[in-house]
Amino acid sequence: MSYLFLSIICSVSVGIILKIVRKNKNFAFFQMITWNYFFAGSLSYWAYKPEFNLAEATIPLVLFVSLILLLPSVFLLQANSIKYMGIVRTDIAQRLSLIISLSAAFFIFKEPFSLLKIAGLLTGLISIFLILSKGKTELVSYKWQYPVIVLISFGVIDVLFKQVALYREFSYTSSLFIIFSGAFIISVLLVLFQIIVQKQKFNIQNMYWGACLGLFNFGNILFYLKAHQVLHDNPSTVFACMNFGVIILGSMVGILFFKEKMSKLNYLGLALALSAILIITVASGT
Repeated sequence: MSYLFLSIICSVSVGIILKIVRKNKNFAFFQMITWNYFFAGSLSYWAYKPEFNLAEATIPLVLFVSLILLLPSVFLLQANSIKYMGIVRTDIAQRLSLIISLSAAFFIFKEPFSLLKIAGLLTGLISIFLILSKGKTELVSYKWQYPVIVLISFGVIDVLFKQVALYREFSYTSSLFIIFSGAFIISVLLVLFQIIVQKQKFNIQNMYWGACLGLFNFGNILFYLKAHQVLHDNPSTVFACMNFGVIILGSMVGILFFKEKMSKLNYLGLALALSAILIITVASGT
């Protein structure tokens, strides 16, 4: 569970950075995301010196291309969802992607579900709605396709990274470098479009923030993959504990450092999320 805990810390750190930089008037979202992938890829190469076996049969091209396209794209989808449907509904959609991950654990990875684990998962799903219950949100327009696509995208990304962790003929460290490098190239193309066509200004400050983001993004995905390898027979444990853990830690950071207000329902949701993690951990025997 230590890998999961480290992945949760890194994931919440990514959210903290995004929350801080949005207040900067020189902040350009995709410029920072592009630098993020550059530094994450550089870290993966520096830390593991991946060796590449270029035998065609061992390269999971479909898996790599899917992640390379999805990782930068999901940021754009998330931004549009927040714009049209609000932060609360977008956050709910992202967390409910757990439904896709759990379905994959049962139908694709053939994991058996005990009654205790099902009870823990149901407790966790209820906790998500309670924690994210923050009252009314102003909406620009009703475009439900955006949060729906966000839900599907995050769920698919979780499942694809699980498959990367389980793939035996190509090391996950080499996979990380390829995925980050590909996502960097896609992000560069998006940034060039914004600079050339939309006349967005290039600002070097985004590189510094991108470096910080890349460090924690690298750690988040690395430890997430390691958790899936250690708990290879219990993918639902990784999927669920990761989502619930991010919600708990993220909420605590919001309360303590950003002075976000929480209702009684929110606190009840936090207690249920913690209970869900404990139940799932006991049910998984970890």
